[in-house]
Amino acid sequence: RPSCSLRIARVLIALVLMVTVGCAGKTLQYKDDHDRILRIDQAVESLRKSYVERDRSGLEALLLPSGNLDQIQRDIYGDFETFRDIQLEFSIERIMIEGDNIDVFVHWQGQWKRDPAEVGTRQRGHGRLAWVGTQSILLQEAQGDLPFGMATRTSLGEDPARGRAKP
Repeated sequence: RPSCSLRIARVLIALVLMVTVGCAGKTLQYKDDHDRILRIDQAVESLRKSYVERDRSGLEALLLPSGNLDQIQRDIYGDFETFRDIQLEFSIERIMIEGDNIDVFVHWQGQWKRDPAEVGTRQRGHGRLAWVGTQSILLQEAQGDLPFGMATRTSLGEDPARGRAKP
């Protein structure tokens, strides 16, 4: 007949096995969602990196061909031509997923310099990046106060520190 300590050890082993099997099932349950969120985060970072590095082909690879992005693309290319140094940070505030549609709300801040020796223009703001896809994440639309088009803003006489026209 097994001793009391042997019975307790068997019960503990059984409990550990049940917890291990139960936890393993939850990990697999959310793996697809987790992987998709990682792909979304990578897409946002790729957009930022392509912009900062003035990489036209990298940028175009992220854009949905039928998307409403012609103006954004023109603004970005204008920034590429105007500024020699672009620094930009994105902070994802919220991600909303509904089927294939993904809304990523970002806070951003950046600095744009025509010449590396100048102080440059500093700006910050908030915007929405509308992406689409599950495996391949592509930008469909961009709205709000986004960093793209800084060349146009500064040439229109905006106060670079405040993002509005000078008095």
